[in-house]
Amino acid sequence: MSVGVPRGLASSGQKLITEILHPLSAAEEPMSPGPDVTAGADQEKQESGLTNGAPVEISRPSSASVLLSRLQLDDELEADDQDPYGSTEARDLFVTVDDPKKHVSTMETYITYRVSTKTTRIEFDLPEYSVRRRYQDFDWLRTKLEDSQPTHLIPPLPEKFVMKGVVDRFSEEFVETRMKALDKFLKRVADHPVLSFNPYLNAFLTAKDLNKRQGLALLTKVGESVKHVAGGYKLRARPAEFCAMGEYLDTFSQKLGTIDRIAQRILKEQSEYLTELREYGAVYSSWAGSEEQLQRPLEGVAGCVTTSCGALEDLSDNMSQDFLPVLREYVLYIESMKNVLRKRDQVQAEYEGRLEAAVLRKQEDRTPIPVEVEKCQDKVECFNADLKADWERWQRNKRQDFKQLLTGMADKNINYYEKCQDAWESLITLLQEKQTEDKTSETN
Repeated sequence: MSVGVPRGLASSGQKLITEILHPLSAAEEPMSPGPDVTAGADQEKQESGLTNGAPVEISRPSSASVLLSRLQLDDELEADDQDPYGSTEARDLFVTVDDPKKHVSTMETYITYRVSTKTTRIEFDLPEYSVRRRYQDFDWLRTKLEDSQPTHLIPPLPEKFVMKGVVDRFSEEFVETRMKALDKFLKRVADHPVLSFNPYLNAFLTAKDLNKRQGLALLTKVGESVKHVAGGYKLRARPAEFCAMGEYLDTFSQKLGTIDRIAQRILKEQSEYLTELREYGAVYSSWAGSEEQLQRPLEGVAGCVTTSCGALEDLSDNMSQDFLPVLREYVLYIESMKNVLRKRDQVQAEYEGRLEAAVLRKQEDRTPIPVEVEKCQDKVECFNADLKADWERWQRNKRQDFKQLLTGMADKNINYYEKCQDAWESLITLLQEKQTEDKTSETN
């Protein structure tokens, strides 16, 4: 059973795996019709002046930013309606990871982060805490959570080694990206209705000096009992629902891998194009110094190219710092989910093996089913319920994350093209003014 569960987890009412849409699919979720939909539609047609089905112009948002703001607001309202643990009223544990600091000693150089906690829970002695932790402390916490809560999905940590395209792990960009990932990891754990009550998390958030060797032996034993089961048993067949989970994860992983590879190529091409574009603008700047009659137009072209360079650089930074880390997080999430599925299979295999042996013994000497078999059955049911609940929570989080990700990507691309358009339109105005000046001077 789950350790330290303060509130019950619903094991019924979950959607079928086949009903959950892929975050990157073009299909839309069906909407249930409200009352008097037909009458409302007819009235709307009359008010808008539709005649013979001919389309007419309707009011639109004044700008793309307004549309994006509405979309983000709709997502927030949807999240509050769907996730009872995501609303502010239901949360009583708030954590933040920030303020990275570099430490240099004779033996090693490392980065620590400030972990701030605010809570009203009685398990904590104080309402606020502030401690400093390094990456290996987060890794220790995740390992302990995985061992002590084997039936639950543990959020992934960012990769320990240097990410693609980053050479210096102490660079400002790398540290900032890792800090955001650690903050997201800790927030996901703190928002979980079971993991947030784990004693190891309490120690991580409150202890000034984290003693990683100390115990909590009961939790460790619980984890080990699941970790090493099914040594001599083989699973007959995974239930259809969990087979669908595995197939979904394989497909999702393929899609993310393809997007990541293409995004890496786009980043490389953007970097090469940015280098060429800067050289291109510099040519116009130097040319303007030797052409008095064309100085203003040439300087205008150079300014447009410079503006385009800045806009492209912002677009590339967004992809490398905001877009790609989310893809990598979910690639790691998939591996974590597959690991939980394998543990569930091990527990089921143990139950099937013990049950088969007990049935054979009962046929031979009519002995009752031993208690160990019933305990194994309870363990399987607990695993199934916890895994289904975490799967649904993961799907909700994933939908929100990808909506925000794609909305942000659209916003950044709109800003990029708007900046470039404004720059080149200003050049047209400058050229028209220059042409008018030239005509005036010829007339005089």
